[in-house]
Amino acid sequence: MENRFYDFKAEDIKGQQQSMEQYKGRAVLIVNTASKCGFTPQFEGLEKLHQKYKDQGLVILGFPCNQFGSQDPGSEGEIAEFCQINYGVSFPMFSKVDVNGDEAHPLFKYLKSKLKGGIFGSKIKWNFTKFLLDTNGRPVKRYSSITKPEAIEKDIVKLLKKK
Repeated sequence: MENRFYDFKAEDIKGQQQSMEQYKGRAVLIVNTASKCGFTPQFEGLEKLHQKYKDQGLVILGFPCNQFGSQDPGSEGEIAEFCQINYGVSFPMFSKVDVNGDEAHPLFKYLKSKLKGGIFGSKIKWNFTKFLLDTNGRPVKRYSSITKPEAIEKDIVKLLKKK
């Protein structure tokens, strides 16, 4: 049987195993993040979306990744502290993962198989690639690194209205 989003597990930034099942019924925005990237200020926009829509059913999941220009070299503790101090991040953050290659986290292999990305096919090009899933856990849209979180808001609102 084919994997579904809810079948996956990932380690949170504190090292605890988390099931994606806990996000059933919520719209989910999954982002591969980095602390030392030109797109790092997007944490601010992501946190704003989180604050605005968390009570209406949105959850944002951040997955630090060091695969692009070694832009997230720190430990999980350093990453968590950076996100909290600089951007007030309160949405769930996970342990560092690979998003491309043989060692890519199974969740990202799944997302890339469902939503191909333009001329790069299924490969993730850079940090802050975003995947939006509907309230049934189905991947519905992929956004490139340059897409600012506020540009995704209208798509999030549509999904939350369908709930």
